[in-house]
Amino acid sequence: MPSAANVLLYVVIAAYVLYRVGYKQVRGTLLDRKTLTMLPLILVAVGAFLAAKAMPGASPAEFGLLVVDLVVLAGLGVLRSTTTTLTERDGTTFQKGSAVTIGLWVLTIAVRVGLVALGTALGVAGPLTTGSIVLTLGVSIAVQNATTYFRVQRRGLPLAERRTAALSR
Repeated sequence: MPSAANVLLYVVIAAYVLYRVGYKQVRGTLLDRKTLTMLPLILVAVGAFLAAKAMPGASPAEFGLLVVDLVVLAGLGVLRSTTTTLTERDGTTFQKGSAVTIGLWVLTIAVRVGLVALGTALGVAGPLTTGSIVLTLGVSIAVQNATTYFRVQRRGLPLAERRTAALSR
């Protein structure tokens, strides 16, 4: 069972990610390399640390559940990227999500919760299942952002090294 401090950490991270990723994608945001890399890198690093701490108590079945979780959430990351529109604005790429993007975020959360529930029902869930929440979220966002980066490159859109102007529209 996760400690109160871990639960609080997960809630804070989830709230930040929902704002940073979900809200900003629907409102629209200017992209640069930093916005595409920093959040996923931080989440994957913190998530890998938390998951590594939980690995000694994990069963092989729990490792299997984690692999399924990572593959499914990575796939949802690809899908979320494809539901955003990319246009040129202020010398870089402007990304705007849609209602489908929000629906896929809800599905991402539901899948993660559903896999934990399935693992619990099968007696598979343990410390790694809880400890890998941040990792799986980070991987899903990393795959979404990598897919977005490849879409930007394929369309020949500009991508600033560093955003110079705040979103003004």
